[in-house]
Amino acid sequence: MAIDGLIILDNAGRAIAQSGFHSFPPAYPLLHIDALNNALASAAHPDDVDPVLYISGINMDTPSACCHVKRGDLRYLCPVSGDVDPLYAFAFLQTFIEILHEYFGHVSAETLKQNFDVVYQLLEETLDSGGHPLTTSPNALRDIVIPPTLLNKVLSVAGVSGLATSSANSHPFASPIPWRKTGVRYNNNEIFFDVIETLDAVVNKNGTTAVSSVWGRVETNCKLSGTPDLLLTFSNASTLNDCSFHPCVRLQRWARDKVLSFVPPDGKFKLMEYRYVPISASSLNQVSVPFILRPAVQVDEHGGSIELTFSSRLTTRTMENVYVELYLGEGATGASCITSHSTSWSFNPRTLTLVWELRAVVPSASYTLRGSFTSTAGAPRPSRAFRVRFEIPQHNYSALKIEQLKLTGENYKPYKGMRGNSLGDIEWRW
Repeated sequence: MAIDGLIILDNAGRAIAQSGFHSFPPAYPLLHIDALNNALASAAHPDDVDPVLYISGINMDTPSACCHVKRGDLRYLCPVSGDVDPLYAFAFLQTFIEILHEYFGHVSAETLKQNFDVVYQLLEETLDSGGHPLTTSPNALRDIVIPPTLLNKVLSVAGVSGLATSSANSHPFASPIPWRKTGVRYNNNEIFFDVIETLDAVVNKNGTTAVSSVWGRVETNCKLSGTPDLLLTFSNASTLNDCSFHPCVRLQRWARDKVLSFVPPDGKFKLMEYRYVPISASSLNQVSVPFILRPAVQVDEHGGSIELTFSSRLTTRTMENVYVELYLGEGATGASCITSHSTSWSFNPRTLTLVWELRAVVPSASYTLRGSFTSTAGAPRPSRAFRVRFEIPQHNYSALKIEQLKLTGENYKPYKGMRGNSLGDIEWRW
């Protein structure tokens, strides 16, 4: 199972960078670029284009597929041929995008053009000539491909690039552990865990939850000296299902004792992902939605009226960055609304969406929006559901907590910190 190559396009559909495609004719990557651009041009909305496109190929007996994703203003293409699972290509694309963010922070077409030498080195190191992922660990890549800094650029222009090494002992693959460098030293030994959970739910028009699920991840920032071996115990690990882990985690220990035993990478990494299943919930194992939305939508000729009431079910915590969105349908031309409590609204003429923004929803409070919209369509067809997105800082649906963190292999006691953050993406039907 191999990947043919990787192509990065700007927002105009032009190629910024691509891998070698040594085993294919020069027209092969152009076929996939043209196929994607033609599909985007013929689609009513860019999101309507399938993530996997069939490509007939130069010879009809050798078809291929184009797997593509959009991140920001860039599109990443991964052509595959033969018996290759598309999920394999998407996993590599996601890994490569995360590597670019590790190196450049904000990734844009201008950033990639300014650092094209680093981008091509990353393409060569992460994907070998046979199309197999090679070195994808950021810690190992930093010893091979030096991250771009202002000092490195100045020294390179001056012709003294030999001085721009990251450290004196940063020999590539010097560490027996591929995800952790050797000789790491910190004055303050500390490790931080960010538990981020997202509630996805569908609520019927009578206010009952049809389906809900909570997906979480543990983002870690490790600043520990040496090669520490950690044993992490959670207070309610039995509620975590469908878990996936960073390669550093010993799977047998988790399967046997529900504890995480690992030697962490240096810096930021994603320790694990999981699905939270409450034990004491209803028979459907659902998490309740932390708000109530009372919509009243009236559709008339060439427009309609909207009345919304948003109420928080939380008693002690504040919801932040709440966005209530409604697609007003093809032909929508504008809206006029009045809101309470200094909240704001807007109409996006590009997406034809009415957006109600509530920066902070205090506990047990209610907010209202009243207004109307206009449309060139004689019988407007707005979406039959509102989309509500929100954030609850310092909160977790699972109430996941660190019970104990043990360190072996080094002679210091680390400082550990943990914070939670809850997100939500709710479809509320009317």
